Order: sequence, then C-alpha cells, then structure tokens
Amino acid sequence: MTTAFDPVDLGGLRLPNRIAMAPMTRSRAFGPGLSPTDAAVAYYAQRASAGLIITEGTQPSAAGQGYPDTPGLHSAAQVAAWRKVTDAVHAAGGRIFVQLMHTGRIGHPTVTPEGLIPVGASAVAASGRIYTAAGAQDYVVPRELDEDGIRRTIADHAAAARRAIEAGFDGVEVHAANGYLAHQFLAPSSNLRTDAWGGGPEGRARFAAELVRAVADAVGAHRTGLRISPGNPLGDIDEPDPEPTYLALLRALEPIGPVYLHITETGDRALTLELRKRFSGVVILNARTEGRPSGPQELALIEDGTADILSYGALFLANPDLPRRLRAGGPFNVPDRATYYGGDERGYTDYPALAD
Repeated sequence: MTTAFDPVDLGGLRLPNRIAMAPMTRSRAFGPGLSPTDAAVAYYAQRASAGLIITEGTQPSAAGQGYPDTPGLHSAAQVAAWRKVTDAVHAAGGRIFVQLMHTGRIGHPTVTPEGLIPVGASAVAASGRIYTAAGAQDYVVPRELDEDGIRRTIADHAAAARRAIEAGFDGVEVHAANGYLAHQFLAPSSNLRTDAWGGGPEGRARFAAELVRAVADAVGAHRTGLRISPGNPLGDIDEPDPEPTYLALLRALEPIGPVYLHITETGDRALTLELRKRFSGVVILNARTEGRPSGPQELALIEDGTADILSYGALFLANPDLPRRLRAGGPFNVPDRATYYGGDERGYTDYPALAD
C-alpha cells in the first residue's frame, strides 16, 4: 500500500514524500521592487522537508498584482532575490515550484506601482472589497482583455517561467483557481465573452490551457503544473455546473502533458475523482475539510488512491516540520490568523519545530 511517506516521481524529480506545502499568500515581499527578503529565505528553508514546496502566488507582470507586498518574477532584482530562496531550499534538501498568479479583476489601481486598472475576462466587477494601503476599497470594473491583451498576458507567463528556472526553481505552477484571472475565464459568471475565449466550456477553458501551453513550451511540460478549484466561490465566482468546463480543460491539456494537476477541492468529491480518472499525470489534492485545516485524517487519501500527493496550507504555515508531525500524529502548532498577511517574523518564521 502506498502511503504519504513514500517517494514519488514528478517528471524526473524525485520527491521523498507525498506531502506538499500549498501556495499561501503572505504579503511580505518587502525587498527591492517587491522581491523576497531574507525572512522569506528562512521561511521556505524551514519547510524544506516537504516533498514539494509551492510558493506563494507570484505575479508574472506588474499588471498581475492584486494585493499589497506580494512578490513578482518580472525583474532582475526579483530573480536574484528568489535565487537566494531556491538555493536555501535546495541546500536543505528540498524541492520548490513557483506559483504564477495573475489576480485579474481581484485588485485595485492603488495596489500596483503603476496604478494600473485591473483586467478581466469581461468587464464585470467582483462584488466585495479589497484591502489596500489606503484601507478597504470596492473592486473596480476591470478592463476586458482584447486579443492583444490576452496574448501579451500569456507571453508574460512564459517569460516569468523562464525567469523562474533562471532563479533556480524546479518548476512552475500556473494558478487557475481561487477567483483569479484564469479562473475568471473558466467561470460563466465572470466570462461573458462570445468569441473564441468564451461562449461555452471549450472557449472558457482555452485561456487556462494556453497559459499551460506557453509555460510548458518555455520550460518543459515536466516542469509545469496547474492549479484549479472547480466550484470555488472565492472572488465572487459562480460555477453552478463546473464539470463540463473542467473536462474540456483536461481535454485541452492532454496534448500538452503538464506534470501535475493541483485540485483545490471545494465541492463534490465525485468531480475530484472524475478529474483524477481523466488526468494522466500526477494529481495533487488540497482536500476539502469542514471547519478545520487538513490534517492527519487526510493521509488516507493517498492510501486509497484518491490523490498522488496531498497539499497542506494553514497546517504547513504553522508547522515547519509538518511531514514529521504527520507521521507522528502530532502535536501540531495552531496557526495564528492574525499574522497570516504582512508583518514581521511573528507568525512567519517563529513557529517552532519539534525538539529532537
């Protein structure tokens, strides 16, 4: 029987266990030009016992920034800063992919250094408010991406993927989940287009598939993963019947061959199992739980074949040596929500590991 503590091959990259650190926004990119700091180097290196680390969402361009103090991968300074992170993780025996995250309409002009108007699949504003340095602001109506804008955004992801390899990352995860730009193309509530980038499941799936294609062409399919969250309402997304669109996405991905599919489970387990059956690569699952973070209970999802790898978010944030703690059944540090975003080392690098 396969367990979460057995090794697994990820496109030629040997992972010593099947416990991944999920991408988690921390809003602490206080280095030059929104780059990681020495604290980020320590944060990721502390968690190098993960089978795979997937970084916080990292914007592929200035236009892709949606929150204050999130890191980018579109300048030489950012590449140099990320190189310190990857060197430290590798020195500690770890493996690390960067997540490329374009937030699309989830943003505000006061957040980006250039004061850019957020873009989206269609000119439909998300309901709700976003935190900015000036306080909470209403979401604005995004500028609908035209054909040139779509192609430029895809090219930005490919360029950022090449910079990721230059910065020493083992691979790249394309973010098409949680209400951000690629998810906005996937969802009928935010994609009202009638052209080839909308109008039905195949059209809505096209943008995410083309992002994956561009990244795979840039750095290799064996270094390219994709994250999705079918039915996830974050970012004012409404997907009443997600299955046709996500099955269309998998059909589009088949000739591209990304190394993994990372599913953030928010709905029915039946859809997860259907996607699992139809995807030929490695499946990473961030399992749905009710009222608690994923924990030891989810380890059985490796044993029964639901997933190849499990990703843990909040529990990994608070437990830098999470694989060891999961194997032992605990104890677990409790994550402090008040320190999730921004701030100093408190709630970032000061969670203790188990004593030897």
